[in-house]
Amino acid sequence: MTQNEPIVVMKGITIEFPGVKALDGVDLRLYPGEVHALMGENGAGKSTMIKALTGVYKIDAGSITVEGKPQTFNGTGDAQNAGIATVYQEVNLCTNLSIGENVMLGHEVRGPLGINWKKTHQEARKYLDQMGLGHLDPHAPLNSISIAMQQLVAIARAMVIDAKVLILDEPTSSLDANEVQDLFAIMRKVRDSGVAILFVSHFLDQIYEITDRLTILRNGQFIKEVMTKDTPRNELISMMIGKSAEELSQIGAKKERRAIGADEKPIVSVKGLGRKGSIQPTDLDIYAGEVVGFAGLLGSGRTELGRLLYGADKPETGTYKLNGNQVSINDPHTALKHRIAYSTENRRDEGIIGDLTVRENILIALQAIRGMFKPIPKKEADEIVDKYMKELNVRPADPNKLIKNLSGGNQQKVLIARWLATHPELLILDEPTRGIDIGAKAEIQQAVLDLAEQGMGVVFISSELEEVVRLSDNIEVLKDRRKIAELENDATVSQETIVDTIASNNAGKEA
Repeated sequence: MTQNEPIVVMKGITIEFPGVKALDGVDLRLYPGEVHALMGENGAGKSTMIKALTGVYKIDAGSITVEGKPQTFNGTGDAQNAGIATVYQEVNLCTNLSIGENVMLGHEVRGPLGINWKKTHQEARKYLDQMGLGHLDPHAPLNSISIAMQQLVAIARAMVIDAKVLILDEPTSSLDANEVQDLFAIMRKVRDSGVAILFVSHFLDQIYEITDRLTILRNGQFIKEVMTKDTPRNELISMMIGKSAEELSQIGAKKERRAIGADEKPIVSVKGLGRKGSIQPTDLDIYAGEVVGFAGLLGSGRTELGRLLYGADKPETGTYKLNGNQVSINDPHTALKHRIAYSTENRRDEGIIGDLTVRENILIALQAIRGMFKPIPKKEADEIVDKYMKELNVRPADPNKLIKNLSGGNQQKVLIARWLATHPELLILDEPTRGIDIGAKAEIQQAVLDLAEQGMGVVFISSELEEVVRLSDNIEVLKDRRKIAELENDATVSQETIVDTIASNNAGKEA
């Protein structure tokens, strides 16, 4: 499958921004008929490398050749003209146009009277057929198909420019398992046609399933180029994070289940807590120093239950006791007053405030609790920000940077710092490790264990069953928006236990 000569050779690529060297002499070779993964933690330089190859950033040193010809990219148009196409995580299509118009955008078939729409849609059909998307109607509105299908349409559009290189940046982050397999089928078609594919993903299982070759970056530097099949996972992880596999496995060791004393009272005890169309009435107890995992498939009700506990959604049924006292948690402000904090799964839209600094993002919840007329004294604010930035290893260690310029993993750490600054008794973390690199994920997992060790109650919601099993004392299993089981997490519990519990439960059976 692999030909002898690479299509793209990037040699010694260096890019500097004020005060930081984002890339320092990085090499990358892309071969025809291969899927090549660019690997590294957030902040390793992957995005900067892609932007150098696509003409978004000008390089300060180094060289780029495509099919043996030296290239100087002064913009994205130059890169496209050289045969380099990109499909980003957020699909950049026009939902108000038809599927066919999106496929042919900028390459419409023209006649003496302007665009010939009939022939344009016929051409679009040809490219859709090549991608195995013949079932799509080129005349149908783009917004009539799923996000996953829109992503495949974006790949078809990339093929219109006769791409030699196709860059897929986190294309699977919002896809379910079946949609991922549909995408991989298209990727294999494109690969087998001789195109070089550069694939970026945080999902190691996917990396090992679809890629042929890996290039590893760390802290803006080239570490190694390896063949995927010849590289054990622990070796890859060690190269990415600069820690040994042994160090990493210690962070991820399954914890001993915390023993609850006979006379111990829960921090939170809810009975029949529910909301129509959101989550069926649910009973749940959460104790100090305990990590309670919420496990289930997409749409199971994990997030909905977390939002009810925080008051982000108002419960319609049930009772809520906090340290034995009846309370009404009907909104987030009340929850914060009662020392209950919630970190959303939608980090970008509901979590960070991108145009504020790291410092401002950390302090905003605490300031909201105290009120606008009681500003946090500067000395106290400095101490809070410094404490949590150090404890959570937020990088770069500059609280005056805009949070939108931080990597996803560091944004997540800042969000956790925000809620820790309110000194919660109960911290609800919804998908805190989704879409972040392995090193940051391990640090956040360790932080969860440390918080529980210090006596905080933690709700840990994750679609990754393996980390739920490793971190939790108790696991609440949800399915079809209701709790179906509660598992005491001991040595007998595994990912398979949860999967079997979900699979064996009858949809109509009461929890």
